[in-house]
Amino acid sequence: MADRRGSRILTINSGSSSLKFALFEMGDDEALRLAGRLEGIGLGGSGRFAVKDGEGNSLVDEANPLDDHEAALSRLFDWLKGRPEHGGLDAVGHRVVHGGSRHTRPERITPEVMASLHDLVPLAPDHLPQEIRAIEAVSRAYPELPQVACFDTAFHRTMPAVAQAFGLPRDLADEGVFRYGFHGLSYEYIVGELRKEAGSAAAGGRLIVAHLGNGASLAAILGGKSIDTTMGFTPAGGLVMSTRSGDLDPGILVYLLRHRGLDAEELDRVVNKRAGLLGVSGTSADMRELLEREDQDKHAAEAVALFCRQARKFVGALAAVLGGLDTLVFTAGIGENAPPVRGRICEGLEFLGVRVDPDRNARSDAVISPDGAPVTVRVMGTDEERMIARHTRDVVRERGPSGSEP
Repeated sequence: MADRRGSRILTINSGSSSLKFALFEMGDDEALRLAGRLEGIGLGGSGRFAVKDGEGNSLVDEANPLDDHEAALSRLFDWLKGRPEHGGLDAVGHRVVHGGSRHTRPERITPEVMASLHDLVPLAPDHLPQEIRAIEAVSRAYPELPQVACFDTAFHRTMPAVAQAFGLPRDLADEGVFRYGFHGLSYEYIVGELRKEAGSAAAGGRLIVAHLGNGASLAAILGGKSIDTTMGFTPAGGLVMSTRSGDLDPGILVYLLRHRGLDAEELDRVVNKRAGLLGVSGTSADMRELLEREDQDKHAAEAVALFCRQARKFVGALAAVLGGLDTLVFTAGIGENAPPVRGRICEGLEFLGVRVDPDRNARSDAVISPDGAPVTVRVMGTDEERMIARHTRDVVRERGPSGSEP
């Protein structure tokens, strides 16, 4: 598959109404050639198609009605085929949100894998159908092109059984109802970059990574492997998020079913679309907007306070699982770009050795803890798309472009 120019890998990350993509040339420098988004998919005429080159220069930014994911991918493929960067794709890698218990590493997509993904739809009904459709659309556009599924749950399959268990009847666990964890591609990328930046001792030590974005979770990592995480059976569990509730007393769900008369679809909308920062503030799911308004809007302030307090609580819990803490990493949109949030999460964690230098934090330095602090607190950019490209290159190399052993 590879030649002097490096392998050209297209990565696709499908959401419920959006799709992110990137094109990498995976030579020695893993060069990003294109990156973009298709937004407003299935939302009437509000679709948008935007692409930037590897230096961040805008190549296209236009309104586009996108009726469904197939229409969005057709728009991408039509545009891409006219670009010099296209130059013959070598493979496509997909972020697949849920791999269940069976899929513990990236895999070449085969008819058997597709059948397994269809079986897993009940575990991730808001994500897997779109991801399956994206894979099928690529197959129609590029029938000979290898495709690789990169599972967001795979990184957490190293968690001990006790960390995966819920206190539910055993037959539910036998059906696959246990803690899976998510954001695995992000965590895997951070561990690898930490090894490059700070060495094997830091990457292999007692590490907590806080992936704080629209979806948010934290993971306890020891020896480079996940031993616990905050998200559970679905991405709705754990920390309160932009529109997701995070952990709830199960009795609340019973109450909503019995006394509000909600059906399953309405309950899903409450927990995943109307809750979180949006639900508490009543106005916005965007942390930037909430921080700007918290001095004048008590509900915005309450939403920010809840997010920070819960994150602080989870850091303490995961440190207990690790038996202490050596490194705390903030990543993703909020983690990388919201100094006030980072500072408030760390307040009160001094007993763990967590300290933050206010000036370093305000600048979002790579290390925001003071020199000599017992715990190193870092701010690191994550790159799930690059992780997908790496996995895709490696899987196709293992088997050769036709799926046979090289």
